[in-house]
Amino acid sequence: MAVIISMLRGVNVGGHNKIKMEALRVLYESLKLRDAQTYVQSGNVIFRSDERDMARLAKRIEDGIERKFGFRPDVILRTAAEMRDVIARNPFGKRRGIEPSKLLVSFLASDPGEEGREKVRQIKCDPEEMRIEGREIYIYFPNGAGRSKLNWAGLGKMLKTPATGRNWNSVTKMLEMAEKLEASE
Repeated sequence: MAVIISMLRGVNVGGHNKIKMEALRVLYESLKLRDAQTYVQSGNVIFRSDERDMARLAKRIEDGIERKFGFRPDVILRTAAEMRDVIARNPFGKRRGIEPSKLLVSFLASDPGEEGREKVRQIKCDPEEMRIEGREIYIYFPNGAGRSKLNWAGLGKMLKTPATGRNWNSVTKMLEMAEKLEASE
């Protein structure tokens, strides 16, 4: 049984699309997703599932949220193995002085293809640094994301695939939770 990390886009942001995490956890359990655990208020759920088709699983979760809470956020999934790979591929990982709280990973629902990756590479974003690897865009905000002029939230729209961002501390914590769940089988 695979351990999966789900990230909801646009939940509990600016007072919109509010979901209490306990209610979300209960919903996941009702969808036959086992051992569901939430992390912070932005809609991160780590769980076990036998489902192998990630697109079908994301749709099932989106349908369940829409039925229960009355809105439909995008759900982006990564297996624990994929999240380990996200961390291993961090293009800023070996550089000294990178502050984890200023590093963001934007997770894409689908592969944007080489044309999409090239679009991202063309974006001028100084002083921010942006790298795209597979279905992830890594962005380093040396002055913090709050002061940035980079419209990172619009990257998914530009690439025509849903996207949601998580800071590096959240990425590593979600993997840690997933690995504990894997070890407890």
